[in-house]
Amino acid sequence: MKDPAFSSPSANETEGLGDVTRRPVAAVDLGTNNCRLLVARVDGDGLTVVDSFSRIVRLGEGLERTGRLDEASIQRTIHALRICARIMARHQVAEARCVATEACRRAVNGEGFVARARLASGLALEILDQEEEARLGLLGCLALADRCFEQFLMMDVGGGSTELAWFRPERGRTEIVNLSVPVGVVTLAERFGSDPDDAGYAAMQDTLLRALDAHPAVRRIDAEMGACRGLQAIGTSGTVTTLAALYLHLARYDRRQVDGLWLPPGALSDVAAELRARDTAARARDPCIGAGRADLVVAGAAIVQALYTRFPFTALRVADRGLREGILASLMGERLDTALTRQLGPPSGASVA
Repeated sequence: MKDPAFSSPSANETEGLGDVTRRPVAAVDLGTNNCRLLVARVDGDGLTVVDSFSRIVRLGEGLERTGRLDEASIQRTIHALRICARIMARHQVAEARCVATEACRRAVNGEGFVARARLASGLALEILDQEEEARLGLLGCLALADRCFEQFLMMDVGGGSTELAWFRPERGRTEIVNLSVPVGVVTLAERFGSDPDDAGYAAMQDTLLRALDAHPAVRRIDAEMGACRGLQAIGTSGTVTTLAALYLHLARYDRRQVDGLWLPPGALSDVAAELRARDTAARARDPCIGAGRADLVVAGAAIVQALYTRFPFTALRVADRGLREGILASLMGERLDTALTRQLGPPSGASVA
């Protein structure tokens, strides 16, 4: 399969795409903060994007406090799902997979919301378990793994959870350790605020570190990591792409410059300091952040810094791709084990600039 770059088309590029020669496939990813759709058609042994949609819906707003999805969040989300359904109908999608993640996993009314959303939008949401979410996310961004490294860590910083997948190729097979902790940008921002002082920012990081240390899979990763050199991290999430855009000092977000970027780990503290020097209103005015992320991005920076503290990676590659792309790859028959075998071989020993 080709490297699924999955670049999102502009509004002009999507005009008239109802006449595509092959009926496309679609993926909907409903997270704690965002609702995202990607529509693509099979093109040889790869996929070509024909349409996309993303909206911040904050489905998990207040979940940390109440354990429930509230009515306002549900209404916002159903409205976005209806838009997704209309886009899919316009493109005469042949097959689709629509998934929901941490907010629906945690909420006591998560299953009820899924049933209600199906009646309202026609979309059948599947609540992914943590292992399947990590597997599909890894499949979606695996093309950014560079075989000059001996081991890899995929980091998906979500609204309600942080998903990790550590893996290394060895003797013709690849060992994968998946883990998920219920700490995300929304949970931290609701607990510590959007503009924490130094103590609050440190507490954000400590919350994630304690959750990681309590997870049995982390002890297994620790035992395996020591024998390897060169850890490449792949960061997939709005948090990591936003940090990359700020590192590049972009006037506007540009996926072409962000996706695949090698972000120096040492730059994380500088970008985080720059973010924390602004208040929420100032961050909202930055086109690379916007109002939808302004109160969450500091929590995201705290999570990424904590991950670097816990798993000191040699390099960080930014992925503006992930779960949706993994779903589409799986719909066209791609398997994670074969993709890993094709993408990774024995480390080449080359260095990354």
